[in-house]
Amino acid sequence: MGLILEKFGFLLARYLQKPSPGRATSAPANIEQFRKTIKPGDVLLVDGNERISVAIKYLTQSTWSHAAVYIGDCLNTGISDPPCLIEADLSAGVVAVPLSKYAGLGLRICRPVSIRKEDTKRLIDFLTGRLGMRYDMKNAIDLLRYLLPEPPVPVRWRRRMLALGSGDPTRAICSTLIAQAFQSIRYPILPEIVTEEDCKTGDCISREILHIRHHSLFTPRDFDLSPYFQVIKPAIEAGFDYKALKWSHD
Repeated sequence: MGLILEKFGFLLARYLQKPSPGRATSAPANIEQFRKTIKPGDVLLVDGNERISVAIKYLTQSTWSHAAVYIGDCLNTGISDPPCLIEADLSAGVVAVPLSKYAGLGLRICRPVSIRKEDTKRLIDFLTGRLGMRYDMKNAIDLLRYLLPEPPVPVRWRRRMLALGSGDPTRAICSTLIAQAFQSIRYPILPEIVTEEDCKTGDCISREILHIRHHSLFTPRDFDLSPYFQVIKPAIEAGFDYKALKWSHD
């Protein structure tokens, strides 16, 4: 029975990863501009065009359906289009892919602010150490709920629907894996902030305490919303000059 469910899960994953008809919600990125701008440790958000992307956008109420982390050329493959992004893929598991994979799609760079060089290395080591991890396809029921492009789910429950399975660490979705990586170096994404009163010295002092949210509850848009990640726009970084634009005449 386990083998049957696993086979069914892989077939279902292939179906969910097929392109979905419909117009993109964001402009396609200039890959060469992104290649010149992106840095190791940056999170790349993707406006995906797969069937599963439609469901994730609905559940998260966001443009962004996928996320990956740029690791640079640390894999040293020596090819012209090297695998420089680590992501969790529904059917292939945790893999390294080239930036060109996302040519023609809407992209956004979210850069962790003031991250130290040694922590960037630890972040990348965490991700590369998980290459090859795969989904547990025997639990295919977790994927079935994505077949509905607009499931009738109250807004307050949608985020929790993205937490696959029982939390088994081999079941990594894209944002879960990345959240684990940043939590491993104690870098905040969207922590729960609780204000506490400290009255031990007589004068009460308010202070904010950050609580780590469970990694399974993070979604791609959280990196866009986070106050600790800077949105980087390659066209501006390249020295945008609106006077240099060439417009067509009526």
